[in-house]
Amino acid sequence: METEEYIAILNADGSPTGKTCLKSEIHTQGYYHDTAHVWFYNTNAEILLAQRAASKTVYPLLWDVSVAGHVDAGETIEDAAIRETREEIGLIISEEDLGKIGVYKCFQSYPNGIKDNEFHHTYIVETQCSLKDLKLDTDEVGQVKFISIPQFHELLKNSASNSHFVSSNTSYYLEVIKAIENRLLNKKA
Repeated sequence: METEEYIAILNADGSPTGKTCLKSEIHTQGYYHDTAHVWFYNTNAEILLAQRAASKTVYPLLWDVSVAGHVDAGETIEDAAIRETREEIGLIISEEDLGKIGVYKCFQSYPNGIKDNEFHHTYIVETQCSLKDLKLDTDEVGQVKFISIPQFHELLKNSASNSHFVSSNTSYYLEVIKAIENRLLNKKA
């Protein structure tokens, strides 16, 4: 049987409390904690989206960040990003691949009792992989796809009604798209 991870509990400002708890408690108690988000994109200006697995308790089957996961107690955020990428989609990346674009607060409560108080440490990573190179953890990811930035914008415009994205994350998605566009422009310059 898999042992449950411990997660470091943070203060509301993101500073450490020095305490930890089991992953199963972090959302029931509403403790503040870190997550690592990794958005993959390619030189064709396409962004890799992952569909949340049907078994997920929050937003099952909606499309979201390429890779995301909790930072274990004692683990660096970069190590969590690398580990989650390997576990969820089977890609091996290094710390040098990670381009940090920011930390985004995501504080939400859900009807099922989950209190999500997360700091999303967000990275973008250019990849040359194709979908067939990926090995999905089906407990986390239903499927993956690359979509163009214009497609992303079009789907976001209707996200309140089209059941495609987590609509409450729209401003976050727009920041990620902008960061990827800037990275692609700077690479051409």
